[in-house]
Amino acid sequence: MAAYYVKACRLTVILYVYVTAVAVSGRLLPLQPYLNVQEKPIAKIYDTSKYGILQLGNGLATTPQMGWNSWNFFKCDIHEDVIKETADALITTGLAKLGYNYVNIDDCWSEPTRNSEGKMVPDSKAFPSGIKALADYVHSKGLKLGIYSDAGLFTCQVRPGSLKHEYDDATLFASWGIDYLKYDNCFNLGIEPEERYPPMRDALNATGRTIFYSLCEWGVNDPALWAGRIGNSWRTTDDIEDTWESMTAIADINDKWAAYAGPGGWNDPDMLEVGNGGMTYQEYRAHFSIWALMKAPLLIGCDVRNMTPETYEILTNEEVIGVDQDPLGVQGRKVHTYGPDGCYQVWAGPLTGQRYVVALWNRCSKPATITAEWAAIGLESSASYSVRDLWKHEYASLNSRTSFSAQIDAHACEMYILAPVASVRAAA
Repeated sequence: MAAYYVKACRLTVILYVYVTAVAVSGRLLPLQPYLNVQEKPIAKIYDTSKYGILQLGNGLATTPQMGWNSWNFFKCDIHEDVIKETADALITTGLAKLGYNYVNIDDCWSEPTRNSEGKMVPDSKAFPSGIKALADYVHSKGLKLGIYSDAGLFTCQVRPGSLKHEYDDATLFASWGIDYLKYDNCFNLGIEPEERYPPMRDALNATGRTIFYSLCEWGVNDPALWAGRIGNSWRTTDDIEDTWESMTAIADINDKWAAYAGPGGWNDPDMLEVGNGGMTYQEYRAHFSIWALMKAPLLIGCDVRNMTPETYEILTNEEVIGVDQDPLGVQGRKVHTYGPDGCYQVWAGPLTGQRYVVALWNRCSKPATITAEWAAIGLESSASYSVRDLWKHEYASLNSRTSFSAQIDAHACEMYILAPVASVRAAA
C-alpha cells in the first residue's frame, strides 16, 4: 500500500507540473496560447521550463545524435565485417555527410563471460580483430564507434552487464576508442535506475575521453524527470517495433515529455525502423517526419548496405533532417487533434529565424483534409507566413494567413516550414 501511495503521489505531482507549467524559457519568442480549439493544452504551447536543470554538460548532444545502430535489423547476427561495411556504406551513400556519424554496435558483441581478470572480451568469432581495431577503422572513415552495455548483471541477451563494474568497463571502452555508450536496463536486480545509471556517468567522465551517454531505461521511472543530469539522451518508451501501431503509440508517449528536452539532453523514442519492411512508404515517411519534429535521435535501424530508393529518399531528406538538427533545440509536439478518435493531428514546434515546423498527420484509414489554425500553432491570426513543403521541396503557399490546409493520405504525414513573409522576401 505504501508503494502504491508513493506512486500515486508521484503521478499527481507529474500531472500538476505538466498542467500548470511555468513561463517559457527565455530562448523562445513570446507565443500565444491556444484559442478556440477543441482540446486545452498546458499553459504554454512550447513549454521548455523543465529543461536545463543540472544538465550533464559534457559538451555533446547540442543537437540530437545521428547515426546507425545494429539491433533493429541484425539483432545478434553481427560481426566486424558488417560494422565495417556499414561504415563504408554511410560514406558512399552520402549519409555521413548528412550527419549520420555514429556507428553503434548493440547487444551480443561480447563473450558470454568475463575473462580471468574480470574484463569484458569481444566475441572471438564475431570480432576476431578486437574492438580497438574496429574503432580505428571507423575513425579512419571520419566516423565514430558506439558500443552497448547494461546497468544490470547481464545484458538483455545475457552477456556481461556493467553493474558494479562501471569504472573497469568505462576504462576499457575508452582504451578502445569508443565514442558512444548505449546503456540498457535488463537484469537490474530491482535497484532503482536513479541509483544504477549515475555510476556509469561518473566512470565515463573519469576516463578523460568524451563519450556520448545514452540511457536505455525504457521510460520505466519517467527518466525525463531526472536523467538530464546523468546522460545525453534517455529512452522515454519501451522498444519500438516495426509496426504502425508501435510507432504511433511511442510518438504519443514521447510527446508528453517535450518540455524536458533541449541541447545537451534529448528524449529518445527509440531508433528508426525506416526500411525494415513492416510499414508502408507513407507510414515510414510519417515516422521519420515526427521523429525529426520531436528532436529525437535519428539512428538508422535498417541495413544501409541494401537500401531501396524509397528508404534512401526518406533518410536523406535534408530539409527534414534540418528540422531535427535545428539549433534552437525545442522539441515539437502535438498541438491539436480532431476528427474520428482525434486521428486528424497537427504537430508543431518553433525553429530558428522565427520559423515554425508544422506536420499534418492523418492517423485515420482514409484520406482527409487537415487544417492547421494559426492560433493552435501559437501565431497571431493576422500574421502572414510562407508555407514550404519539405517532402515536395517546394512552396505550397507564399502568403498564408489564419490557417493552412492540405489533403493528407491515410497514415501519411506532410511536413512544412512556416516562415514570416518578410524574411522570405528578404532572402529572395
